Amino acid sequence: MFNVLFGLFRIRHNAFLLVLFFSVGFSSAFSKTSDRLIQNFNKSWRFSSVERGEASKVGFDDAGWRLLNLPHDWSIEGKFSKDNPATPGGGALPGGIGWYRKTFKLDNSFVEKQIFVEFDGIYMNSEVWINDHYLGRRPYGYISFGYELTPYIKLNGGENVIAVKVDNSKQPNSRWYSGSGIYRNVRLVAVNPVHIPQWGTHIVVSEIAKSFATVDVKTTLVNSSSKRSKINLQTSIVDSKGKVVAKNGIVKNISIDDTLEFPQRLKVANPKLWATDRPYMYKMLSEVWVDGVRVDSYTTPLGIRQFQFDPDKGFSLNGRSMKINGVCLHHDLGCLGAAVNTRALERQLQILKAMGCNGIRTSHNPPAPELLLLCDSLGFIVMDEAFDMWKKQKNPHDYHLYWDEWHKKDLIAQIKRDRNHPSVMIWSIGNEIPEQWGDSTGKQITRELAAIVRDLDSTRPITAANNEVGQGNNLIQSGALDLIGYNYNHSKFADFHKDYPGKKFIATETVSALQTRGSYDLPSDSVRIWPTRWDLPLEKGNADLSCSAYENCRTPWGSTHEETWKVMKKNEFLSGQFIWTGFDYLGEPTPYPWPARSSYFGVVDLAGFPKDVYYMYQSEWTNSTVLHLFPHWNWAPGQLVDVWAYYNNADEVELFLNGRSLGVKRKLNDDLHVMWRVPFEPGVLKAVSLKNGKVVKTDIRKTAGTPAKIVLQADRKTILADGKDLSFVSVSVQDKDGNECPNANNLVSFSIRGEGGIAGVDNGSPTYLESLKASSITAFHGKCLAVIHANGVKGTIILKAASVGLMDAEVQILAK
Repeated sequence: MFNVLFGLFRIRHNAFLLVLFFSVGFSSAFSKTSDRLIQNFNKSWRFSSVERGEASKVGFDDAGWRLLNLPHDWSIEGKFSKDNPATPGGGALPGGIGWYRKTFKLDNSFVEKQIFVEFDGIYMNSEVWINDHYLGRRPYGYISFGYELTPYIKLNGGENVIAVKVDNSKQPNSRWYSGSGIYRNVRLVAVNPVHIPQWGTHIVVSEIAKSFATVDVKTTLVNSSSKRSKINLQTSIVDSKGKVVAKNGIVKNISIDDTLEFPQRLKVANPKLWATDRPYMYKMLSEVWVDGVRVDSYTTPLGIRQFQFDPDKGFSLNGRSMKINGVCLHHDLGCLGAAVNTRALERQLQILKAMGCNGIRTSHNPPAPELLLLCDSLGFIVMDEAFDMWKKQKNPHDYHLYWDEWHKKDLIAQIKRDRNHPSVMIWSIGNEIPEQWGDSTGKQITRELAAIVRDLDSTRPITAANNEVGQGNNLIQSGALDLIGYNYNHSKFADFHKDYPGKKFIATETVSALQTRGSYDLPSDSVRIWPTRWDLPLEKGNADLSCSAYENCRTPWGSTHEETWKVMKKNEFLSGQFIWTGFDYLGEPTPYPWPARSSYFGVVDLAGFPKDVYYMYQSEWTNSTVLHLFPHWNWAPGQLVDVWAYYNNADEVELFLNGRSLGVKRKLNDDLHVMWRVPFEPGVLKAVSLKNGKVVKTDIRKTAGTPAKIVLQADRKTILADGKDLSFVSVSVQDKDGNECPNANNLVSFSIRGEGGIAGVDNGSPTYLESLKASSITAFHGKCLAVIHANGVKGTIILKAASVGLMDAEVQILAK
């Protein structure tokens, strides 16, 4: 059994996160206590995408550079082009070299403190200078890291200059869109000489009984002062209401320039357990006292729970058997690019949660810290993945170039940073690693990586995502994996125990079905399997580069959504799956070559609009009553149309066309939908689900007329005026009677009045090649999206949407 921990109080949006970690104080930027100072270091950086050999120097003139706030991704601001070195597989957007510079001052509050800068992620090959001193480089674009600034910093109002060079010029280096720049958050942290270092706590819930939980914590303390110190470490567990529910103290002497680990044990009476449907959060407060003075305090969110992977029974959480119904997610946020935004991440997770999803795989790299905090607070099981390749390359300029020097440092940083999250329940050390085949290096590296992980965290199982699942797989044969991870190969799931007796199973990546929202190839039972490589010419592709949203379009290595889920739900020992993918993502435009530039794999499109199969999962994975009828009802007269319905909590579904019944259908055997083949006639198509003869739910599709108006719907009409919080405004092109026009492709233009701006626009199309940072976009199958932010001032934001020949629309958003 693997017992784990950690968590966070409910995060509502990005600004809450900043309040949580970066309370305002000194110079309107610092969280100031008697001990630790933390500054949000995102504001007022200068940026240039022109190579500047002297830009690291303090005296360099950057007055003409662009002024911006982090996180920042310069690639998403560029133009889509097949000639960009990233190739369409990398999103067809530019890379290059970028420079960031920030000038700042610190007062005498920082005298005798140690000062650090912490970066959550820079893509890629970053180098950092402070006041003309070179701090170092970090090649891996997905890892968090930091540098000490203390010896080189100027205090008492002196001017400091930090410079960062980002080199994403050597491409291709990724199999998906990476983004470019300081695309995650940055902090300045100042501590006393006696302090808890970054990621300095390690919590393990070692025992859970009905009336108590035992929580063990190891806290690392550093003494960089000039004298031996007597440390009093007081550790408390606080519940969600602020009440201390457990406390323990320990006193130790620590020598000059020494680092010590302080073990403590606390017991929580009648603990509230963290679960996917009730992710209850505590927090652990660590206070360091020297000579009666508190010199440091450190807060670690805490969730109490236990889980188990069993060879025969599959997965259980807190003793309750359940499936991990997960999805894979790449890190880009559609029109926002790779620049992390907590509200955008939260929206993705909320959409997936409503589908019934309870798991996230961070494909194929360490995620932004904000994602894990959100998974803690919303209740997701996370497979936290380290690498997409080891020593053998997948692209000419990828991480294999840095493996020998950096893989151990990067893996250690990932495990230390993430091991306290209750959401993290699986470590993945690699995805479809080429060392699965050939010589024995795969066995050696697997054992090495697993040993590094276990040395830092023995509470979670280790896996690797294998697309070769036969007995010759070097990673599996190493004997170092706790879970045998299968990518695809769904036809071999049922025989897993024949191949690997006594082993534990996880489907690390499944399905790879291809769908374009709102596109339908008939008949729906004519299955199209695409060539194995997206860059090969297609003989039978659709002229509009679409893939059918029925379950009739997939890759040769994958399956339909229904095929895999049928196998998964039948076999108890199959602990769960991570579908490829939850959302569409930039890059890897399987199956089409250019001008496709983003994926077709998502259950949800790039703009956040669900595809039809979303409702199949919702009908299977939730208790919510579902009835989803598709496709739209705009076709050629007399055309035979396959009408599908996903439903649950009912016995059967009756279909009506213009008031006359077309018959009753019910799911038989292991069916996941019902279907009618209907000659099209304009009018009203209505599905009614019934249980014991009584109506449960109704869903209607109407033939839409000519586009006549725009309708706007904001997901949130009140946001924080911090410049980071977002409102996602959905745009629907409708006829005069309010029916969405499924084939509408009108150009929609946006304008803003008041205290806000447009962060991006999107429509979910994998072939749209205009800028996603524009003020206009064409509707795609009747829909598009505008993402709105405040400009840092409280007030009203009014978004207007207009299109030639259509009645325009406005929506009001309050920034407070």
